Amino acid sequence: MKKSELRGRLLAVTALATRYCQAMQTALEYEREEFVAEMLNLLPRLYWEFSDIPARRSTGLEDLSDASADGSVGLEEDFGDMPADGSVGLEEDFGDMPADGSVSLEEGEEYYAEYVDEELYESVRRQAETVLGEDDTYLETFEEDMKYSDTPIGASVAEGLADIFQPLYNFISVVKDTDGESLEGAFRVCKEGFESYWAQTLCNVMRPLNAIRYR
Repeated sequence: MKKSELRGRLLAVTALATRYCQAMQTALEYEREEFVAEMLNLLPRLYWEFSDIPARRSTGLEDLSDASADGSVGLEEDFGDMPADGSVGLEEDFGDMPADGSVSLEEGEEYYAEYVDEELYESVRRQAETVLGEDDTYLETFEEDMKYSDTPIGASVAEGLADIFQPLYNFISVVKDTDGESLEGAFRVCKEGFESYWAQTLCNVMRPLNAIRYR
């Protein structure tokens, strides 16, 4: 993936993650149908972006022959209901990205502070739970504990959405607080979490949300 494309993808996924976090933090402003529709709009796109964007250690400069002469990104994705001025609540000066546009880390583990404490987590979880009402609880069969139980296990859509909110909020907060300098590392950490646990959570909550919307 060339410089212009990868940079554009990283900026786009940052905006997408910001929109998800904003929706979760203002869930009480939505009607239930509107909130469910927004989640079903954002979740598949988040899954695709975090699955598709490469995150790897830098192996050197790549062929940048397709980068535009003015260095422009040329994003084509329509973010629909984003603010009219195009802002996403983050600083957008990412001029210090590596010359090859790669998502890379120095040798060793990348670490960033946690921005989501218990109070914030519970706030977004309770908001989503309130909006969903009796539709918040569903029976989940894709659980490790199901191997040892003959009874379906109840799960919470709101809890799943809050579990997705946590890594995404940490990701966009790191980008904002470092003026974009840690965009690459923050994305890689978030993607590693996606692959290890929250991708499955995302898939789990899609089923009950779909059932609510089309019942």
